[in-house]
Amino acid sequence: MRHIPIGTCVPGTVFDQWAPKLRSIGFESFAINFHMRITEEIIASLPDTAKKAREEIGAPISILGYYCNSLQYEEHKALLEKCIDIAPKMGIGLVGTFAGALEGQSVDAAMPRFKEVFGELTRRAEDRGVKLCIENCPMDGTWKKATCNIGFNQRAWEMMFDAVPSDALGLEWEPAHQQAQLVDPVANLRRWVKKVYHMHGKDAIIKHDLIASEGVISGEPFADMRFPGFGECDWRRIFAILFQYGYDSDITVEGYHDPFYSHEWEMTGQKHALDYLRWCEGNDFIDIPLER
Repeated sequence: MRHIPIGTCVPGTVFDQWAPKLRSIGFESFAINFHMRITEEIIASLPDTAKKAREEIGAPISILGYYCNSLQYEEHKALLEKCIDIAPKMGIGLVGTFAGALEGQSVDAAMPRFKEVFGELTRRAEDRGVKLCIENCPMDGTWKKATCNIGFNQRAWEMMFDAVPSDALGLEWEPAHQQAQLVDPVANLRRWVKKVYHMHGKDAIIKHDLIASEGVISGEPFADMRFPGFGECDWRRIFAILFQYGYDSDITVEGYHDPFYSHEWEMTGQKHALDYLRWCEGNDFIDIPLER
């Protein structure tokens, strides 16, 4: 059985300021994330950032995330290609992103474009020994009217992996995004674990009383995003599935969403999530004092 490192997501724009503090809390790795906006200059600087993380801060960057809409915008696609190119120079083999969308159109309508664009991107990734990880976040979209990511549920994944049948294409899976669709994350993970190349650590609380009284389209949010340890997800069972199937990456806590542990309470929430996930995993490995 392999220890699964617990890391945390750090926005690329504040990495130098935030990463040392988060490392001092005890996180073992980092995901460096950019949402929609990144420049060629920033991409070119990332190998130095990764080296600094390893040698000075003391924890590696495990994944480069550029969450964009490569189906809609050629500029996003070109920048994502550069992220794929730079990842090996950072010493990493994972790039997280969105599946993209044709904005305002259905998942079905976007699938031919997905096949074209991600067919090219996965071939590029294969050539460089990189895996693309699609985050399962709906970004407030629906099946009929997507925003920037069609890769948010099981039916879409089946279509995506049928359109692009490559081992270089998988999921960056997060239980909270499934919970917010009223999907059991444990059952979902067991079905898809072999395609999960990276995981975000975020949880959710579902307001079942609100759903019972008002339904799911009342305009009132029925799911609160929470740090692990403050939500409803059974992380002990998640770790058991990951151990069973030999998951070989880390889990990076995705903060900055908790309605209570945010702003001046952000670091407190991060520390709680780290401690809770370590407890669910079984804490630190302790060898037995016996000769074998």
